[in-house]
Amino acid sequence: MGLSNWLLHSAYYIILIVLGSSSPIIDNYNNKMEGGSTTTTTSSSSGDKGKDGEGGFQMPLHYPRYKKDDYEMMEEWKIDLLLHQYGLTFCGTLPQKRAYAMGAFMWPNQL
Repeated sequence: MGLSNWLLHSAYYIILIVLGSSSPIIDNYNNKMEGGSTTTTTSSSSGDKGKDGEGGFQMPLHYPRYKKDDYEMMEEWKIDLLLHQYGLTFCGTLPQKRAYAMGAFMWPNQL
């Protein structure tokens, strides 16, 4: 039982580090580990999200419905915007970004 608790605690801690320190989950975890309160304050519903990532990621309502030809003709700024809308980032050349977007949003039988 002790080994499984240690494993779960370690995995949870690693995931929190990977997410970054600006997450409310991490703030709760750190407060709990320091013996503080685990309550968080929520931002107002005025739609003010501040800088990227501060308001949290919200998955777009619809999955992109582009075909392979659409991705092959898509401009770089549009690919960057599409990836950003889904919380993805990719640094590379335009053909690499197109291939990444196709791999991320198309089913294997559509490639």
